[in-house]
Amino acid sequence: MKYSISLLLIFISAISFAQKEFHVFPVNGSTTVGTPNGNGSIERPWDLQTALSQSSKNVNGGDVIWIHEGIYTGRYRSALESTKTNKKITVSAFKNDKVILNGNTEGKVNYVLQVNGSHVIYKNFEVTYLGDFSRLDSDTDFKAAVGINHQKGEDCMFQNLMIHNIPGSGIGSWKATGGTVIENCMIYNNGYQGKRGHGVGIYIQNQSDNIRQINNNIIFNNYYKGIEVWSATSGSKLEFVKYVNVTNNIIFNNGSPAGKHVDNVIIASKDAEGINVAKHINVLNNVLYHNVDFNDSKNYGYGTSLALGFNANAPVEDVSVQNNIIIGKNNALNILHTKSLVFKNNIIYTGYIHFNSSVLLALNNSGLQMDNNSYYTRSLKGFRILKQQDYNIKAWQNEFKIESKSELKQLKDFKTTPVIKVYKLNNDETEFNVAILNKNGTAVQVNFNEFEIEEGSTFKIYDIENRTVVITSGEISKDLKIEFPLALVSFEKPLHNNIATKSANNFGVFRIEFEQPKKESLFKRLFGWLF
Repeated sequence: MKYSISLLLIFISAISFAQKEFHVFPVNGSTTVGTPNGNGSIERPWDLQTALSQSSKNVNGGDVIWIHEGIYTGRYRSALESTKTNKKITVSAFKNDKVILNGNTEGKVNYVLQVNGSHVIYKNFEVTYLGDFSRLDSDTDFKAAVGINHQKGEDCMFQNLMIHNIPGSGIGSWKATGGTVIENCMIYNNGYQGKRGHGVGIYIQNQSDNIRQINNNIIFNNYYKGIEVWSATSGSKLEFVKYVNVTNNIIFNNGSPAGKHVDNVIIASKDAEGINVAKHINVLNNVLYHNVDFNDSKNYGYGTSLALGFNANAPVEDVSVQNNIIIGKNNALNILHTKSLVFKNNIIYTGYIHFNSSVLLALNNSGLQMDNNSYYTRSLKGFRILKQQDYNIKAWQNEFKIESKSELKQLKDFKTTPVIKVYKLNNDETEFNVAILNKNGTAVQVNFNEFEIEEGSTFKIYDIENRTVVITSGEISKDLKIEFPLALVSFEKPLHNNIATKSANNFGVFRIEFEQPKKESLFKRLFGWLF
């Protein structure tokens, strides 16, 4: 009897802690309609705002809210929050359903989705504006907005989202959002035009010691910058630009829709009082690219791929930049106001490497640890302290006792392995992002031997800048190599506007999707001759 009671208690306990699943349908669904009066079941689903408004008494850690296929037009605010240790709530598109949050509608708030709770995963849906809308701030009907406004709430995750065509920034994740992860997202074509371009891919801050992770994203063609680890505030009494990791991202041609290529990544603070300093930040294994012509020995024009520091009173501290490819125009790399920096194992293509004179203090005090880098510059005197002096590699090494194992060559001698990035999406074993850089623009073979791809698997390749069109497909052979084309893909209409530019034919970013061969059952393999 006691044994039976114990089993019953265990069973009841298991039920009480089991994952619960809830369902969301559009309010104008053709077959099933979501309503505020539902209970979240498949028979009586919620509308989206009702689902996002649930308290932790109803939806808590381990539970899943499934958003079913459809266009969800509106402005949404999520108050979801998990109170269970190490268990997050998940908000996701249902299976392979196409879910679009469309913010192109009248509303008092300036976001498509605002997030205010902790420990929630948002994944597998689009955030965008559909239809016509103004991108000129001089138009009477213009209203700026942000795709996802992550106002507060720590340890959230944003995974496999497409955030695009927003008249403002793609995602802003602010100072009270420590520990949050943004990964496997595509963030592009966001922003609007004023006297200059406005709207960045990701604007990131952090006031806690919980590290922010920005991993495996593709960020391109936003009107302003790609990633801003940044504060424009002066006179702050808090530090909130710290503990951020920017890892394995592909970031290119930001600023293009506004007609001027600008920083793909900037890490800095504008605080003139020097209290809120950008610090404890890692930039690792990224590809940062602006369109360049490798046959042009001058490489004139504006196109910063990485900028460190903005205000001399707030030089960046404890920043590590390692194993990146940094390609841009005259000023691809700007190390402007820096107190302490590790800069190693990077490949840089630029007119000059720019240092502000304020960096001299760090150079003379061993604050800059720089080595094992490959520089390609217009002149062999490629190290430039602005308004003071240009150095060749030997003079640079002798003067500042750094870069002993680095090399500096002219632009014409640039070289790198064509396959510069291949990585598997964290939440999908069969999808990969691939970046290729080939000076002559010819096709490149990519070897998938290190991944668990089986011979005979079928594949489809998409150009990231034209994501819905398959540019080539086939079946992978025994050598597990696949050829990726770099020739420009034809578009029926401009990428975004008549100013935005497709990446040059020496550079391409691709998504490849595999489908493993179907295996016959043991019975059919043994007795297939009977059929």
